[in-house]
Amino acid sequence: MNNDPVEIRTLSKRNALTLTLTGSVLLLVGLCLFVGWRELFVIAFMCFFGGAIALVLGVAKQVEPEVVLRLDAQGLVFFHRRGQLQVEWQNIQRLDLLRVQRGIDWLTLPYLGIKLKAINPVLDGISPRLATGLLAEQRSLMMTAVANDDELQSLEHYLSAEFEPLVVNGDRYRGLLAMFGRRCLMLDKYLGFHLYIPVEFLPLAPEQLLRQLREYRQQQLRDLD
Repeated sequence: MNNDPVEIRTLSKRNALTLTLTGSVLLLVGLCLFVGWRELFVIAFMCFFGGAIALVLGVAKQVEPEVVLRLDAQGLVFFHRRGQLQVEWQNIQRLDLLRVQRGIDWLTLPYLGIKLKAINPVLDGISPRLATGLLAEQRSLMMTAVANDDELQSLEHYLSAEFEPLVVNGDRYRGLLAMFGRRCLMLDKYLGFHLYIPVEFLPLAPEQLLRQLREYRQQQLRDLD
């Protein structure tokens, strides 16, 4: 297998420029109609409202990083609009897709899960800005964890301790890093992984992406032996 770095790009940036330009034009048309043709209020409102939505979506797509994952000899790098996070291959215990049980069935959710051997390197390397973004985006995972939790007291304990300092393997973390660390530990307890990467807009099928990551990781670990 080729050991060259591999970049996995997102599909979510498609039509970003088109949406931005279309939204800008519709906004301008709507404003002109408001000012010059008051009798066309309904059409002006529809243009303005539709343009605002298209512009917001277009700008949101443009600020997303084009490369989502980068695989190299050191590890996996996850790129986010708020920053990036590297996880070394040797610190990964397990890679898999997120599956949750619903009754007698198992449901696969659009996330790649990463179970770590230790969360300290992640907490030492993540920026507060990225930690804040991931905490906000993990609300759906929190709800999934709550649905899988039969003991609400444990969740209440987590929420009450969320803002307290966190000690992991002798290292003490405060503030956002402590909150993110607790979230990682809580999600690992109830969902089985510390970190979660959305796979919804990646060009590969989730199973194909997982296979590629596992093969690349195994190759790098063999090269280190």
